[in-house]
Amino acid sequence: MASNIVEARGATKDFGTVQAVKGVDLTIAAGELFGLIGHNGAGKSTLFKMMLGLITITSGDILLDGEKVNGPRFRETRRKIGYLPENVVLYDNLTGIETLYFFADLKAVPRKDCPALLEKVGLSHAASRRVREYSKGMRQRLGFAQALLGTPRLLFLDEPTTGLDPGAIRDFYRILRELKGEGVTMVLTSHILAEIQERVDRLAIMEDGGIRATGTVQALREGMNLPLTLEIAGGAGLCEQVRRVLEGLAIESIEEAGNTLHIRLPRDAKMPALTRLATLGEAMRDLHVREPSLEDVFFGYRN
Repeated sequence: MASNIVEARGATKDFGTVQAVKGVDLTIAAGELFGLIGHNGAGKSTLFKMMLGLITITSGDILLDGEKVNGPRFRETRRKIGYLPENVVLYDNLTGIETLYFFADLKAVPRKDCPALLEKVGLSHAASRRVREYSKGMRQRLGFAQALLGTPRLLFLDEPTTGLDPGAIRDFYRILRELKGEGVTMVLTSHILAEIQERVDRLAIMEDGGIRATGTVQALREGMNLPLTLEIAGGAGLCEQVRRVLEGLAIESIEEAGNTLHIRLPRDAKMPALTRLATLGEAMRDLHVREPSLEDVFFGYRN
């Protein structure tokens, strides 16, 4: 497996006069859990389909595990890839296990592997039920199971937690952690930014068909230089004491809500502020440093 299992070099896709993907350069290392975020119409799903070879590239190159997606040897590479589309379409009259048998036959995977996959995604109890009786979340889990057929080394997951309840989302990311431990590379999109911000190794922000920024969540925070928030709990008179010890620092705002203060300040003022606040001793009952959320970062790069 190549060290960079995904490489995009100036990848472009035109639909007539509309340029859906504009000269994307991107690398994803083997074993990474990589996030791709952006608003509706940013080009995420189109880029996914280009990477999978499902739609042709207008210009540029995309390589998966060293093979061009439009090259003569990509068919063999694709056997190592799993894909969960945003909108899972299944045959309503088949049962859950029959659905997996169908996809297993298409992928030349032994049918004996299917029951264990249903167990993995929490659907063994519904193996004999018709898919038409499945809820949206159950259909999503069945779609995830088909993506895992054949023990793929690269997974593309487009809005994979759509329709899942909190327990199923927790189980889904537990499976991803297990797969990551086995060296599987995963690329996922999600509109639920809070859900992925602590789970991905790196991510790319996509807008208007191009990549605006790439890096770890923390690197993107620091690149935007967004303000931090200090939350301090204490007793009466704390606000006046805090204002006094922080005098002269570049504080953006201090807001009081009950017995808690919310202090917004630039990143480079964090350590000087914490040093001064430490002098207040027992006047503070608690202190939290709140980093900008991934949502803050996302909208920061869009503005």
